[in-house]
Formats: sequence, structure tokens, C-alpha cells
Amino acid sequence: MVGTDLLRLVDLKPFSTSEKLIITVTLAHSWIYTDIRNYPVTLKEIVETACKCCEAGASIAHVHTPQGKAKEIVDSIREKCDIIIQLGMSSEPIEKRKELFDGRPDMMSVILNHHDECFAEVEVNQIHSRQELEEYCKIFRKTGIKPEFENWHHGSVWNLNHLIKKKLLDKPYYQTLFFGWPGGTWSPPAPNEFFHRIRYLPEGSVYAVSIMGSEQNVIVPLAIAAGGHVRVGTEDYPFIREGVPAKSNVEIVQKTVKLSKEMGREVATSSEARKIIGI
Repeated sequence: MVGTDLLRLVDLKPFSTSEKLIITVTLAHSWIYTDIRNYPVTLKEIVETACKCCEAGASIAHVHTPQGKAKEIVDSIREKCDIIIQLGMSSEPIEKRKELFDGRPDMMSVILNHHDECFAEVEVNQIHSRQELEEYCKIFRKTGIKPEFENWHHGSVWNLNHLIKKKLLDKPYYQTLFFGWPGGTWSPPAPNEFFHRIRYLPEGSVYAVSIMGSEQNVIVPLAIAAGGHVRVGTEDYPFIREGVPAKSNVEIVQKTVKLSKEMGREVATSSEARKIIGI
């Protein structure tokens, strides 16, 4: 268990128990453990899994929608539960995401920098300019969709500050900090990188962590203790423990809820998460 003494050593305040933990569950397949089939595939499975994860304690569902199905999935999930719907994929350029904007999710993922990833069966190499980021911000304000910014290294923070200085964003600035994802935007999934990254986040930030690999078992407790939030699920790390695949995303959410409560931090409902995020 991570205690307040460790946080004091790195000059961080312990979390306030009044701010509950937001759990994001990402429902997609694993990009590096491609032989594991414990994720939803069909529209019906995606909707059912999102709502079961909501019942288990997740307040955000990160969803990759099949082509032409964004609005149908968003509407179907909303009919069954109130989980916050966050649509990916952030690697796509803005001109290819009109369908997602038209689907009117609660949130949409946007990477703050070059997207350079090296997975088992595919490589992603997509430039995202500051001009594109500025255009995203204008669309978000027009549509009322909350951006979920993907923060991969300190250049991501620089670009976020650029958008803030241009007065294109409103607080809070919600970000997911990525660690251990292979490729040119890789950063070490280690405590020193975690503490270094969060130290430079702009005032008004609300952050979650995403770790691709077993190091999730180290960084997730640190984020819980430091007042951050977490992203878990089959896309990030499809195991319930090292070498043992989870039965489903629900089991992964249940494990995270148990951990947080054992550390003395309650878990946010979707309604409570909306207030924290500013939706």
C-alpha cells in the first residue's frame, strides 16, 4: 500500500478523501497481447459490457466504435446506463472523426502530440499539429463535448499550455497520462516518471493514468494515493494478475474498486465524476 509518507518525500500532498476515484474502463482489444480474447466485439457486447462495468464501479467507458456505428453505440449505452461515454481513437486526424462528433459522446480522446506507436500487428505514425489541436478545441466548445487529452510526455504538457494561453480551453483540463506504450512516444512506466510528469501539469488539471504492462500494478496505486484517477481495461492490460487473463473488463474494474477502497479512497459514480471532470 502507498502511504502519505512516500508522497511527502516527493513533495506531493496526499489525496483528499472528499474527491473520489474516477475509474475509466477501456473496452477495446489489447494491442500487444493479441491472442487474448476477453473484450467485447459486437455492438450488443460493447453496450452490455459498458453498463456492467458501470454497475461494478467504472464511471467512464473509453470506446472504439466500429465504422458507422458511433451514434448507435452512444445512444444504446445511454438508454441502459449513465456511464460517461468517451470515444477514441485519438490517432485519427480530425477530418476522419466527423462521425464521432455527430455521435455526441460526453468526451472524445485527443492526443496532444505526435502519435508514434509500435504494436504487435500494426504501427501508428500520425502527426497532430498545434493548428489541428486548436481546431479541435473550437469544435469541442461548439458541440459541448469534453476533451480527454492524451498526455504522453512533457511535450504534451507544452502543447496543452499553448492551448490554455490561447484561451481555447476551460477548466478543468482532463488528461490521461500514458506510460509504457511502445513506440516513439514511449515513456518509462516507473514511479520517478509518474511523479516527474504530474509535477508539471498546469493548475486546474484532472488526470488519470494508463499503463500498458504489468507495471500498472505499481503506477495505479501511486495515482490513487496522489489524488489522480485511473484507466484500466483490456486495451491497456488484459490481465487480472500477471500471466492470468481477466475473464472480462468487469473483473478488472472490480479489482480496481477493491484496491481503492482498501487504500481508503471511495470510488466516484458517473454523476460524481461528471462534476469532477466538468461535464
